[in-house]
Amino acid sequence: VSFTDYAPTFLEAAGLKPLSVMTGMSLLPLLTGRTSRHRDMVFLERERHANVRRGNLSYPCRAVRTREFLYIRNLRPDRWPSGDPEKYVAVGPFGDVDGGPAKDVILNRRDEPEMARFFRLSFEKRPAEELYDLVKDPGELNNVADQPSYAAAKRRLRSTLDRWMKETSDPRAASEDDPWDRYPYAGG
Repeated sequence: VSFTDYAPTFLEAAGLKPLSVMTGMSLLPLLTGRTSRHRDMVFLERERHANVRRGNLSYPCRAVRTREFLYIRNLRPDRWPSGDPEKYVAVGPFGDVDGGPAKDVILNRRDEPEMARFFRLSFEKRPAEELYDLVKDPGELNNVADQPSYAAAKRRLRSTLDRWMKETSDPRAASEDDPWDRYPYAGG
């Protein structure tokens, strides 16, 4: 299921035909039991979520998720995915992660051996490619992208993601440019 499926679902539930330009698929056949499968894969994109990096920088990534795997391409692995470690604008450190007791404990105890793993998983920079075996690791904790036994799956998913980016005219398929970083942030 993808967020893009909501609008076609609501339209069909209201007795209207979804527009042909919509990329989502109605969930009604799944919800009414006419089918038990909806789609084989879901594609994901991320650019800028909040103003949490100095210079108003984004954290662009693209991903494809199947029943077996999640493949993520981090397009700017030199940036912090959870926001800069120091407070920027109006949010605290690592501002893409909402504040709360769990975040406070992890950040305050990040140097302790029992917390270092949680800090790494939650806040550290990510490699250019991540691959998770959802059958063996449904919690997506172990990146297997560099393991030789997963090379074929990584190659297949990388190719699938490249094809989808081209088919959908994703600007990142054709350019290394970061135009999103030059747009003013709506919040200020």
